[in-house]
Amino acid sequence: MTIRGWLIYSKQDAKENASFIQWFLDEAKKQQIDLTFMLREDLQIGIMNQRPTILNQNKPIDRPHFAIVRTVEPLLQLHLEQLGIKTFNSSYVSRICNDKMLTHLEVNKLNIPMVNMLFYNRKDLTNTPPLPYPLIIKNPTGRGGREVFLIKNDHDWVHFSQQTTFEHVLIQTTDVQQGKDLRVFVIGKKIIGAVLRESDTDFRANFKLGGKATWYNLSHSESALIQQIINHFDFGMVGIDFLFNHSGDLIFNEIEDVVGSRTLSAVSSINTVGKYLSFIKEKIELERQ
Repeated sequence: MTIRGWLIYSKQDAKENASFIQWFLDEAKKQQIDLTFMLREDLQIGIMNQRPTILNQNKPIDRPHFAIVRTVEPLLQLHLEQLGIKTFNSSYVSRICNDKMLTHLEVNKLNIPMVNMLFYNRKDLTNTPPLPYPLIIKNPTGRGGREVFLIKNDHDWVHFSQQTTFEHVLIQTTDVQQGKDLRVFVIGKKIIGAVLRESDTDFRANFKLGGKATWYNLSHSESALIQQIINHFDFGMVGIDFLFNHSGDLIFNEIEDVVGSRTLSAVSSINTVGKYLSFIKEKIELERQ
């Protein structure tokens, strides 16, 4: 029996990731997986006649064996799971990893090094910062480095506290090497590659923000540290991001749930999508035995 799956994107993200979507569809065909591209806006979820229900453009639809959910919406994954559809990533991974505060609380259980930080409600911010300058402020649910701010002085702090619309804020110290981080790509329980991202012009090293990327060879101790995190979760495909302290040691930063592979493709010939679909196919086949 053919394995059937959905690849779910929002309209806006689909426009920006057309080539990545086509890569998924092409690789699925090679692996004899029946993968259908779905727009999130076309799907309706809810409870009808006491049963969890999903519709496509308000019409019933045959359920697939799995769904690759490329939107940030843990509720969607949870609903699909209640319908018996296996999701990648799972609703649990999506819920934890799309909230930086929850991610840090979970990874902290493993005693993984991380910078000092405080969690605040926006309404509780005062005219005096709780940590010394310079400090970093993040929207805990932000993505791509776009809602991360370097606060250097009182003027920056007051301006941010008065203008921000974030419901919660994550405030961190800056005792790390600025403009430099490491993204480790993970599929299932395996590290598939690591990319060093650096910027000469910004304290953020994100590739989309103009940073440069180079392949990074992990040491044995670095791999062991990362494997602790991997073993703690049931990942599909994620990017685990680290900063570097002034001695060059890894400092945990965050986990990217809906991770792309632009940087990995830029520095290697690794077939990320092919590996991911092979992993999913194996998972589904094992569960159907």
